[in-house]
Amino acid sequence: MSLNKVQLIGNVGKDPDVRYLDNGVAVATFSLATTDRAYTLANGTQVPERTEWHNIVLWRGLAQTAEKYVRKGDKLYIEGKIRSRFYDDQNGIKRTIVEIFADNMEMLTPRTASQQQGGYMPQATSQPASQQPAANSSVTDDLPF
Repeated sequence: MSLNKVQLIGNVGKDPDVRYLDNGVAVATFSLATTDRAYTLANGTQVPERTEWHNIVLWRGLAQTAEKYVRKGDKLYIEGKIRSRFYDDQNGIKRTIVEIFADNMEMLTPRTASQQQGGYMPQATSQPASQQPAANSSVTDDLPF
């Protein structure tokens, strides 16, 4: 058994670049920065802040949601899989790109009332609507809250 799952919370580094394939499928790409805070060890050694940049890839509905609502600087939760691809650059040198293919995205940046009236969606998932839980589900529970 194996597992390939990534969970990131970070800030969008640039507005999403959205392309539509010949068959109409949307693909969005953008960078996401995650930062580990600086800290000091017990012996006084200071460890500096460290930022990692991640290449995010969204498909179909998630890509369309990103096109409409995601902007540079926004804080996002991304859940997905790590994928690597290889290519030869202009000089014939083999290069590797590591990407996160997102299955789920939640927008964590608060919006103003005017942005919310524009149809802001707080979260999106790549699951078809038929697999998403219904908003007015008839399921009840015994929880007191």
